[in-house]
Amino acid sequence: MEELALESNAFFMGIEYLAVFCSGLMGGLCAVRKNYDLFAMLITAWLTALGGGIIRDVMLGSLPPVGISDRGFVLTALVSGLAIAVIHPEVDKLRWSMLTIDALAVGLFAVNGTSKALDLGTSGMTAVFMGMFTALGGGLVRDMLLNDVPMIIRDKHLYAVPSAVGCVLTVFVCRGGAMEDAGVSTAEVVLDCAIVVLVVVMRLLSVKFSIMLPGAVKRHNTYLPSESRYLKRPVIHPDAHDGGDDDKDQSRD
Repeated sequence: MEELALESNAFFMGIEYLAVFCSGLMGGLCAVRKNYDLFAMLITAWLTALGGGIIRDVMLGSLPPVGISDRGFVLTALVSGLAIAVIHPEVDKLRWSMLTIDALAVGLFAVNGTSKALDLGTSGMTAVFMGMFTALGGGLVRDMLLNDVPMIIRDKHLYAVPSAVGCVLTVFVCRGGAMEDAGVSTAEVVLDCAIVVLVVVMRLLSVKFSIMLPGAVKRHNTYLPSESRYLKRPVIHPDAHDGGDDDKDQSRD
């Protein structure tokens, strides 16, 4: 099995640990806001940080999942749950800092999840879905556990879209790198980093300038084939016609 591009660099492995920690803080903060106990904070922190990777690994058959087998990631997620129990007022105030770290986590998880799926021999389309599960699955499980509308639906700003863009671009980068060299090249690492930056920029710009995807087209008139103005002759309902004949027969009697 080939080494993933971002995991081949110690600096970006450190950033990934930071992303896991900050994702756990965001998850634990949701439990704090609902006045749940410490155990709930630990669970929501762990699920938010590593739930997406667990879903990905289970679906890919890569067992046991990283979310329960990687000691460093698991401990980092649990420590974030303990930390949020103490520093939740400060974390709640650092909106833009946490938003940036959250976007960074989405970008890193999207790239790593897609790369791992491709490394295990999946198709490009499957890899894109696996990357999105890795990036968004933890938050989805957390919101379902806390009985909230999932963030990917609740947040009207660009959230899932940047991760999808990152996953698609990662497929092209990995496919191109596989054609040129069997190992991890410097160009592939640079391109993967550029994809992460792009995901972060898309997310932050959408929040800063309220960039949202359009919704349903507003319509005030309906155009159905059954409407009389679209028919050459009016519709005669058989039941009504039969009823009219019966009335005439009764009147003759």
